[in-house]
Amino acid sequence: MSKTYFTTMKLKTSITIITGCLVIFLFIMLPVFLSMEKQKNEIESKFQGSEFSLLDVNNKTITESSFQGPLTAIFFGFTNCPDICPMTLNNLDLAINNLDKKKKENFKVFFVSIDPERDTPEIIKDYLNSFDNKMYGITGNPKKVFLMSQSWGVMSEKIFTGEGEYLINHSSSIILLKNGKYINRISHHAPYDEVFKNINKYLR
Repeated sequence: MSKTYFTTMKLKTSITIITGCLVIFLFIMLPVFLSMEKQKNEIESKFQGSEFSLLDVNNKTITESSFQGPLTAIFFGFTNCPDICPMTLNNLDLAINNLDKKKKENFKVFFVSIDPERDTPEIIKDYLNSFDNKMYGITGNPKKVFLMSQSWGVMSEKIFTGEGEYLINHSSSIILLKNGKYINRISHHAPYDEVFKNINKYLR
């Protein structure tokens, strides 16, 4: 038999072995990954907010009672965020555009700034005005904002970039509430179609 034949057979054998190893790996590890995801969801679901008193973009007091309603989305971010925050808010804005009139009326979106030192009510108001639909902005005392974000399981930390400038690394899922009670979270990695599907589902 030719050298080419043996080389081909070795290659086929190697591919078969590698494929078999991958199948075994997935068989063993998939339940582990699913278990980790389930555990993550269970941990997140334990964070269901707390009482708070902060400011909206009109400098008026806003509390947890503002989250009451058929469906409320809460997103924690900051106006200097370069990518995730505007992308997520844009997906929410598009979702509102594609809801029918009654569903739009039953859906509220709140943007909570985790950078209250820089994000004044005026700055947040200008930032949210760049979107088509009404979104409620929240800011206020840094300690109160921190405690409120912690009550929803939102982690955040400043990453200094030099000369006092900084970005904020933070949890960035969309938190969904029904009648003020936690029902689900949507990952910021979720494509627009998934964001819309989740929102539309809870408004039926």
